[in-house]
Amino acid sequence: MTAVENDADVIIVGAGPGGSTTAYHLAQHGLRVLLLEKTEFPREKVCGDGLTPRAVKQLIKMGLVGGSGATGDQGETATSSDGWVRNRGLRVIGGGVRLELDWPELASFPNYGLVRTRLDFDDLLARQAVKAGAELRTGINVLAPVLDDTGRTVGVSAEQGPDKAPVSFRAPLVVAADGVSGRFPLALGLAKREDRPIGVAVRRYYRSPARHRDDYLESWLELRSRDSGDKLLPGYGWIFGMGDGRVNVGLGVLNSSSAFGRTNYRRLLTDWLANTPPEWGMTDEANADGPILGAALPMGFNRVPHYTRGVLLVGDSGGMVNPFNGEGIAYAMESGELAAEVIVQALARPAGVERERALHAYPTELKNRYGGYYRIGGIFVKLIGRPEIMRIATRHGMPHPTLMRFVLKLMANLTDPRDGDAMDRIINALTKVAPAV
Repeated sequence: MTAVENDADVIIVGAGPGGSTTAYHLAQHGLRVLLLEKTEFPREKVCGDGLTPRAVKQLIKMGLVGGSGATGDQGETATSSDGWVRNRGLRVIGGGVRLELDWPELASFPNYGLVRTRLDFDDLLARQAVKAGAELRTGINVLAPVLDDTGRTVGVSAEQGPDKAPVSFRAPLVVAADGVSGRFPLALGLAKREDRPIGVAVRRYYRSPARHRDDYLESWLELRSRDSGDKLLPGYGWIFGMGDGRVNVGLGVLNSSSAFGRTNYRRLLTDWLANTPPEWGMTDEANADGPILGAALPMGFNRVPHYTRGVLLVGDSGGMVNPFNGEGIAYAMESGELAAEVIVQALARPAGVERERALHAYPTELKNRYGGYYRIGGIFVKLIGRPEIMRIATRHGMPHPTLMRFVLKLMANLTDPRDGDAMDRIINALTKVAPAV
């Protein structure tokens, strides 16, 4: 039998944060990486555009931030010359209380977050992967895996360009980083698990000179509609200043809510914004900068296994969004870095049993890192889906800053694993004793 030449050591399907981060770290180790993206850059993505310190740590590792500008002096919050907007923490609004919580001072993570539109954020990451040595090919719509006689993935089949010309690429390993749709893992028979949390988010940009510069990301735990007699609306909301005259405004609803799947989410957003001060500019349709767009949030490992038959799942493709806060970018980038580490070790071994042993370390390590935390997050999702519990928690928790600082650390998953404070030790202990999902 004639051997077929591989096009790369690793093929990565999707050049979002997870795919580009994987490609960057693999290329840094000298592997031949083929990064396939169905669209052209720059491209729009539905996202809050807010990056917590977990994501910032990954950006520092990739050399995208650091030194000056967005990572200058601690007090700097203005837009830097290279487009990053820095923030100090999270402002929480609920129960009649407005509380500003700085990101914690930790050895493991920086003490600031960033904001940047996904329109060019993904482009920056992909370019950084190319700079490291990865080959990026856009306009390639991957359709399905190419399987050998044993059912193992040895490449991908795709359509190329506007004429959808059929094309295929081969590699000993494939990384599925194709986002929430997960078409590639679906083609392998990996369906989403219905027993895991999922959310729906909608967002829109508004021109808002009064709100576009902000030292804090803003989270609303209670949404009210003025048109319905100050009625409490389902879900949670956010307002993130973009530093360019605009704000990113959105809301999310979890599947533990009775409103999930039975609500006009776009109308829900405009109902909430109608209750905001007119000077913010969000009550006037003339200030809207683009349409209201929506996306699903796959949470808590809602697609498994994360490695099977030559394919590793990264980021949203593997359902890695944090159930506590809807954050996906940090976990996409972290899982991409981990996948690269595992792949480098695996490809240094002969194909067969030894290589498979190394590859199975990937789902094991993901479970060790996030399994217990996501289990607790699943319980949290079920609790906040009940309005009476959410009202009690907001009313009695918000007036206590120390408790809310604990909640911030828990929800943002920001602790030091060793030598942390009492809050860190409690959170770390909880995630270790919780059964992994």
